[in-house]
Amino acid sequence: MAGPGGRSASAAFREHLRRLGLQDFPCGAVAAGGAPTPAGPSLPARLSPQEPCPEARARPGPEDEESREGRLELLGGQRSPWALPAGCGPEDQRLRQLAVRAPGLVRGSRLFLFFRVLRLVDKGVDEVDEGLLRFQHLEELVLSANRLSAVASANLPATLKVLELCGNAVGDLRDLCARPPPRLQHLGLGYNRLRGASQHGYLTAAFWPNLVSLDLGFNALADLLGLLSELATLPKLRVLVLRGNPLALLPAYRGLVVDGLPGLAALDDAHVGPGEKHRCRGLAGRPELAAGGARVAVGVGEVRGLPRAATPAQPEAAAVPVVTRSYYVTYELAAAEASEDGGGPEVTKTPPCPMEALRDPDGGKAAWDTAEGRAREPAAATEPQAGAVKVFATPGKPWADPLDCGYRREHAAPDLVGLKAFLEAGTVLSVVEEKVLSWPLVTEPDEATIKKGKAQGLQHGAKGTVPGDKQKKKKEKPCELRSDPPIRRTLGTGRVSLEALLATEALVATVCDLGIPTTEEPPQPPSPEEKDRRKGKDRSKKPKEERESEASQKTTASAKGRGRAREAAEPQRGPGGPPGPLTVQFQMQLLRWPAAAGAQQPASGSVARV
Repeated sequence: MAGPGGRSASAAFREHLRRLGLQDFPCGAVAAGGAPTPAGPSLPARLSPQEPCPEARARPGPEDEESREGRLELLGGQRSPWALPAGCGPEDQRLRQLAVRAPGLVRGSRLFLFFRVLRLVDKGVDEVDEGLLRFQHLEELVLSANRLSAVASANLPATLKVLELCGNAVGDLRDLCARPPPRLQHLGLGYNRLRGASQHGYLTAAFWPNLVSLDLGFNALADLLGLLSELATLPKLRVLVLRGNPLALLPAYRGLVVDGLPGLAALDDAHVGPGEKHRCRGLAGRPELAAGGARVAVGVGEVRGLPRAATPAQPEAAAVPVVTRSYYVTYELAAAEASEDGGGPEVTKTPPCPMEALRDPDGGKAAWDTAEGRAREPAAATEPQAGAVKVFATPGKPWADPLDCGYRREHAAPDLVGLKAFLEAGTVLSVVEEKVLSWPLVTEPDEATIKKGKAQGLQHGAKGTVPGDKQKKKKEKPCELRSDPPIRRTLGTGRVSLEALLATEALVATVCDLGIPTTEEPPQPPSPEEKDRRKGKDRSKKPKEERESEASQKTTASAKGRGRAREAAEPQRGPGGPPGPLTVQFQMQLLRWPAAAGAQQPASGSVARV
């Protein structure tokens, strides 16, 4: 029985026939004088194999040949109101033409004898019922893009040679393998929910002795060696599709499949030739090649469109801080660890503070957990990713336009299932500005130092100055600075699609547009309390007159400070137009075994580089 809101394959077929209008003008028979005859008997509500085949009804008179040809033209005209409905195929057009030439053959059970190919695509089918057994000559059944979670093989015609179930929700092959069609040559199970080693046992010669082509692409199969051991029992298998599964992310994936299934002629829509088979010989005997997970290389190039903050005048050296800005790019990667020889700085997986990137001698930053980091950094909030995701950052560099990051790093991703989910969702790029405010330390001399200075001044005044004596100039000590904690601001965020890495592409290289960079909020000048705190003073001990004087000066200084800060925060604009978009050159590559000769005994850790 079909589930709630769903329908059986027979119900979808009956609705499809109603759209074709086989019993309506211009199809069907026409009475003498050109008038259409009454519609023949409708199809039964339930298609049953035991129902007898009714004979064609007798017609009131001979049909005019000229009228028949005219009705065929009405069916084939592109602008005709009786043209073929949208979503129909060549078989449907031939069926309508048959309804004009021989109306008796499209009534009752004779209709089902016509079909060699039946396509019910995106019809909401969630059940393969016994009504399909009436198609006694059916060779190809396409049920793609429906809602099937299980397929009852007992209801499939034994004459089937092609069964396409792509884009459904099939997660278990038990029902399909109960009574499989013995002549089946192609089985399409791509874009379903197959997972786990328990499904491997249903893909053997015991169920599919004549199978030539098998599509298992874009499922959740992760055990490559276990799957190959079962597929090796299929004697006629020549075409195989496994891309889109977690197991296809392994560096030695293609070599292991080519050597493990020597009869293959095509893998993932790519020809398997004798030269490739020779180069991959012996890899199937090395199970360690299927361990260790995937390897990913990430590169970040030029960043363009960085806003430049102008340096304002500093009338009060003690009140205006020294501002140091640096810029870096962050990216997400699923459950990855940076390799030691990846060409980039080392990554700390568990820093004390998620958003406090730890620097190493090379100037790199640490990775932090995405969920915790996003909770503490609202400006960098993005959509949640499936599985464990970490954030990595390029080394910080001072402003430049363009800013060349020159960054490349290799990562090891042991969790193949998590990596596949991450590639489906894509990675998030962000350009971050890190600003550090350094304040001069102002120290006031104590009372003893002041008395000593006055005494020395009186003594020098009594003696007078001696002409020609050189005054000893004391070297001025450099001003000491105290740095505040870094202030990070996300200038732009964008998502990069990585689904191509699950298909046939091994490299995704793009220029990601992060939009117009955000402007910085004008900072407020420090309050008198903040100044006293930096000087180590206790404001409560000041006289009332001094506190009132400082309060009156606070409003004027604050207005001037906001004006200068607004000018400093104004991004650099091009002549006669607004600022341009913020863009980042980004690439990600799945590292594979080289396809050159000598792959039979690859060196340890040898992988293709970007």
